[in-house]
Amino acid sequence: MALITSNVFFTSLIILVVLCGVAIGGTVHKVGDSDGWTIMSLNNYEEWSSSRTFQVGDSLVFKYNKDFHDVTEVTHNDFKLCEPSKPLRRYETGSDTIILTKPGLQHFICGFPGHCDMGQKLQIHVLPASLGPVAAPVPRPVRSPSSLLSPSLSPLAPQYQMGPSPAPLSAASNSNVWIGLCFIPLLLLFILV
Repeated sequence: MALITSNVFFTSLIILVVLCGVAIGGTVHKVGDSDGWTIMSLNNYEEWSSSRTFQVGDSLVFKYNKDFHDVTEVTHNDFKLCEPSKPLRRYETGSDTIILTKPGLQHFICGFPGHCDMGQKLQIHVLPASLGPVAAPVPRPVRSPSSLLSPSLSPLAPQYQMGPSPAPLSAASNSNVWIGLCFIPLLLLFILV
């Protein structure tokens, strides 16, 4: 019985994590598109990054041959110098996903000798998480008591007045709602099991 309860719990947990991950995940950017992360790329990584918007919550996917490349995150100065000896982080699996967790500039180079100098380097500017679309005020009909009594205006003519729109929910609040909704069933699973 304990094994069945454990399997149900872990299966439910996996489903919950997958559903929540889809609900709150950002954009996935495959670095270099179909060419991937390589010096043989037809892509110019500066051009590639300038055509995209990166935000906190997005992720970068680096696909490369790990026998010939790596992904080395470096400081701005080491990026300019193509200096891999003091990495902030180094990735070497050949298929690395890096989640962007803070706004600002981030710098990646290939740490193999000469590769950065040949253009295998990427600088991105990460923006704060999107606050979602902001709704513009929408005119709505408003009938004032004076318009009904005014002889110059027909009581059937609509009067429009700009009024405040309700504040839209931001993407951040939507994410918080999803996170909260995802943890309620998880909490119930812990209580019941």
